[in-house]
Amino acid sequence: MAFISKDQFIENFQYFDKEVVLEIINIFIDEYPERLQTLRKNIDDGDFDQLRFNAHSIKGVIANFVAPEVQNLAKELEMKGTNKETEGVNDLYDLFKEKADQMMDELKEIKKHYE
Repeated sequence: MAFISKDQFIENFQYFDKEVVLEIINIFIDEYPERLQTLRKNIDDGDFDQLRFNAHSIKGVIANFVAPEVQNLAKELEMKGTNKETEGVNDLYDLFKEKADQMMDELKEIKKHYE
């Protein structure tokens, strides 16, 4: 199952220089592990304000890649932070990570289109 709408992604970025698209993709790929670690730490520390902030941030970046399912999971994490809701947050993080990892694999394939 594809998480990124490749056609929509290419259409959204059609007027960008390939170098710019590659930079956008590469920055996210480079930051991704740290972003995940930060979300995990926010949950482990019970820091819901930071969870809300960081989930909102990654949600915005994922929106650029036209991956609505992964984006919605980030939004759910953001809402857990907003509502300071611990119930189910670990399972939600695990699901987000699983789907986001798959999205990253797709993003690496799309990246080849611009290289």
